Amino acid sequence: MNWRQAKTVLILAFLALNVVLAYQLWQDWSQRINAAAGWTSLSPETQQAMRQKQIRIDAPIPTHTPQLSELTFTFLARREESGPIPVDPPRDSRIAFLEKELRRELGGIIPELDVYELDPAAGRDGVFVFHRMANGWPMFGVQLELHHRDQKITAYRQDRIVILPSEGMPARKVLPAAQAVANLIEKYLPFGAVIREIRLGYHGHIFDDTETQVTAPTWRVLLDDGEIYYIHAISGEVSAEKGAGAAADGSPQP
Repeated sequence: MNWRQAKTVLILAFLALNVVLAYQLWQDWSQRINAAAGWTSLSPETQQAMRQKQIRIDAPIPTHTPQLSELTFTFLARREESGPIPVDPPRDSRIAFLEKELRRELGGIIPELDVYELDPAAGRDGVFVFHRMANGWPMFGVQLELHHRDQKITAYRQDRIVILPSEGMPARKVLPAAQAVANLIEKYLPFGAVIREIRLGYHGHIFDDTETQVTAPTWRVLLDDGEIYYIHAISGEVSAEKGAGAAADGSPQP
């Protein structure tokens, strides 16, 4: 390769690098703008409580308020009732973030893989966490875990369910996230708390002594220290979970 060709390659490489850096800066700027806009959408009273308790919101506050109803379901399999199932041969861990590759590599191994969606915020050391999706929303207590080590997916554990007909359960408009978060800030969050994600989905306590389970529309609020708050998106009732992975079944802690 002569100098002119080498110079052209270097210029193109620098241009590509600049494009990547510009995109990352744009993403960071966009997230900060959205978070700021969400913060200012709260009432003056809530903003004052934030200042007094030095609470920060580092995530957009969702504005969607769909009509959702409770779901009933039954378990076909529960991940805590069996040990991790080996993936042989192990697959590259990067496919956890690449939906098409993941399905191609593991779709013949993991049942119903296509109805689970990765939740990066719920992962923990050595485990990618996916949630079972229902009507386009995650079921926070129904999970698929991909265990990884040395950049390889080595095993999985999975909750499998059947969603039952929800007759007599009318859909209702969920509480706005801003309203749910305002109540959380004013009454529950500790001094210095940092909110890093607000997401709508389904959540409910898992009962071991009954076959049929019920899960309700819920706002999940993740804090920077790993603590999780679940806010019932119809009644506004609040429950908390201490730390990532504190409750393997996703159920609230007393």
